Amino acid sequence: MPFVSLIIVTWNAAKTLPQCVKSLAAQEFKDWELIIVDNDSRDGSANPEHFTPLHDLGIAVQAFKRDENTGFAAGVNFAAQKAKGDLLVLLNPDAYPTADWLSALVHAASLLPDYDAFGSVQIDAQNPELLDGLGDIYHISGIAWRGGYGHSITQIPSQMQECFAPCAAAALYRKARFLDLGGFDESFFCYHEDVDFGFRLRLQGGRTALVPQARVLHEGSASTGRRSDFAVYHGTRNRVRTFIKDMPGLLFWLLLPIHFTANILFGLRSISLGIGGAFWRGLRDGFFASPQAWRDRGDIQRQRKIKISQIVKAFSWSPFALLSRKADLRPLRSRDNLADD
Repeated sequence: MPFVSLIIVTWNAAKTLPQCVKSLAAQEFKDWELIIVDNDSRDGSANPEHFTPLHDLGIAVQAFKRDENTGFAAGVNFAAQKAKGDLLVLLNPDAYPTADWLSALVHAASLLPDYDAFGSVQIDAQNPELLDGLGDIYHISGIAWRGGYGHSITQIPSQMQECFAPCAAAALYRKARFLDLGGFDESFFCYHEDVDFGFRLRLQGGRTALVPQARVLHEGSASTGRRSDFAVYHGTRNRVRTFIKDMPGLLFWLLLPIHFTANILFGLRSISLGIGGAFWRGLRDGFFASPQAWRDRGDIQRQRKIKISQIVKAFSWSPFALLSRKADLRPLRSRDNLADD
């Protein structure tokens, strides 16, 4: 079995990290190292005592304390360069995996060599009867969400299926593929970088599988707050940047009015929720203060390897799915099937 490098990026996560580490110490799969990147936490997240249970098991732990908060995306990229494993596994410090989580992901990667990324089933830590996500979904409006968020866990499939992208809160990537694509976009800082990477991966012919047996309990935005100004601003800005960078060719111009309209409607709702200021700043900076996104767009689209028809089929088209955050999973396909699209 391949050696695994497990990456956790922390920022003021001292409340959740001990439980996360405890869950990792119980993993059935043992051939892995842990790389911790702490983004200048002020609450003791980088305290070496947090990782004593792993040291006691003989798990190698590399810990890096950064002098400033460079963001989740940059933290993961930094760790990926240090990783010794063929497989990169990302885990948020507020995610608590079951004992067979890591073995399920690694087994899936071995079974499906044509797939490049693998997502976990995320279950709401506060209410384990509800889903936190079945992979990331991308709608034609340019809005992405965690599939099945808030729905019953009875929707968890029995077999592996394809999803648009893995949620980076608990995901596996093949290291060579991750590095070849430049890793996460560090200008995103945090939020939506996993959707952007999944989109770029698909444009290169890559695919993602959801692994039903790989499960984690997830707090969700435990450090930043789900509706904090920080989360709303970065989520909005980066959603727009993803659309600008990754939406190919004619689709960009055809879907731009839909994307803009969807964002305006989200913005109106944000006012009623008291987060309007952060939302409108994010929308402004996404559309009008992202020159790098426009420059990146040229490179990404020139290097695209799949037909536009193939990426169209990967999107969710239903407005009802968007409103209900429905999961949108597809049967696994071989590369031969993909080439015939």
